[in-house]
Parts: sequence; C-alpha cells; structure tokens
Amino acid sequence: MTFLGIDIGGSGIKGALVDVDKGCLVGERLRLETPQPATPQAVSETVAELVTQFDWQGPIGCGFPAVISNGVAKSAANIDKSWIDIDVEQLIRTATGCDCSVINDADAAGLAEMRFGAGRERKGTVLVLTLGTGIGSALFYNGSLYPNSELGHLWLKTGVAEKYASAAVRKKEDLGWKAWAKRLNTFFIQVETLLSPELIIIGGGVSRKHDKFFPYLDLHAELLPAELRNQAGIVGSACRAAEIFA
Repeated sequence: MTFLGIDIGGSGIKGALVDVDKGCLVGERLRLETPQPATPQAVSETVAELVTQFDWQGPIGCGFPAVISNGVAKSAANIDKSWIDIDVEQLIRTATGCDCSVINDADAAGLAEMRFGAGRERKGTVLVLTLGTGIGSALFYNGSLYPNSELGHLWLKTGVAEKYASAAVRKKEDLGWKAWAKRLNTFFIQVETLLSPELIIIGGGVSRKHDKFFPYLDLHAELLPAELRNQAGIVGSACRAAEIFA
C-alpha cells in the first residue's frame, strides 16, 4: 500500500509517497520552505501545495513538532505559539481535502525505525532520540509506542536538555565531538535513570557521524545509529496514516 507521508519542520516541509509494507519511498521526495512566520494558516497552505504537487487525493500522515493529543497541538517549543490548541488534523484536512492523521514528529521517526530500521524485532524498552535543532524522543515497550515523551525538555542542572546538548548547540558553540559527547552523556544518564532502556537509537543528521562521538559515551544501554535517517519522519507518518485509514 502507498500513502503520502509529510514531515513538518521549522525550516522545511518534506513529503513523499511511501510503500508502507516495505518502508521505502516511492519516487522523489519533495521539499518546500516552511513559511515564516509559521502560522497555522500559512503552514496548512504550504502542506496543501505539497499535496497538490503529488496529485494525491488519498489519506496523508503528518509528523508535527509538538505534543499531539487527539490531533490537537498541545505545545509549541520550536514552532509558532499560535499552534497551541489548534486541531492540526482538522486544519490540514480542510486545507487539502484529504483524510489526515497527525503524530509528534519524533514519534513518527521512531515508528519507522522500530518497524524498518535499527529497532526492528527488538523487545523491551527502546528509546529513539533525534538530535537536531532540539532533541526529539520516541519511547517504545515491546514495540508499542508511548506517545509524546518529549525527553528533550527534561531539566538538567544546566537547564533544558535540548538547549544544552542538541546537535544545533554543538554547531552554535563550536563544540568538539568529545566536549559535546560529555553533554550528551549527562542527558543520557538522566534518561537511563528514568527508563532503563535496553537500546537507544540515535537519529538526526548527526547520526551519520556516530563514530565521532559514540566512543565518548558511557552508557549501560546498547547504542545504535538510526538507519532511515532523514526519511524516518516521512515513512513513520505514512505508516501511522496506514494504521488508521487502511
């Protein structure tokens, strides 16, 4: 089966048709710039433009950077504050004319990794962390998702975790790999204390360079780089749509 998956981010809105049985893209991935300011109306219009470019009329799945409860955005850490309490599913459904499911963006990436990537067939507690502008998290137990974990907002002695240890902070502060890994380790220790995961999967663009910082991390959990990388959000969003509308 093929569904349209869309990953809504702070700088870009990406989409592709996805074979949800194989976990792979069908054809080209398209990207449009996220409008600034990224208001609900402006973003929904951009999503509608993307859907039109695919000439798609079926159900769509969207990954969205917020806590999502029954299709409604309940937070706005890295997006326009006007999204809070907006029914994102209804907004996109109205803009596109398509049935729509919306899921937290990190949860979408996690679903893809658990089904088709580094977490496939893994039992127990598995944590998928996406390191980018912030720190996204997706928590699984025996393959089932615990949604909206938002562990990047944990409070450390130095402040909010993602403001201290994200990949964006590494670049902004020009941190070496070892210095950045020390910050990551502080965050990971908190996560291990809370959840005792058997496996932690690291996603985001920086996962391509995992050999630069994995050796400096001292964890009890097994540590693996993500396999789907920048396709994970699109694939996972499409898979969630398939679960609901297939």
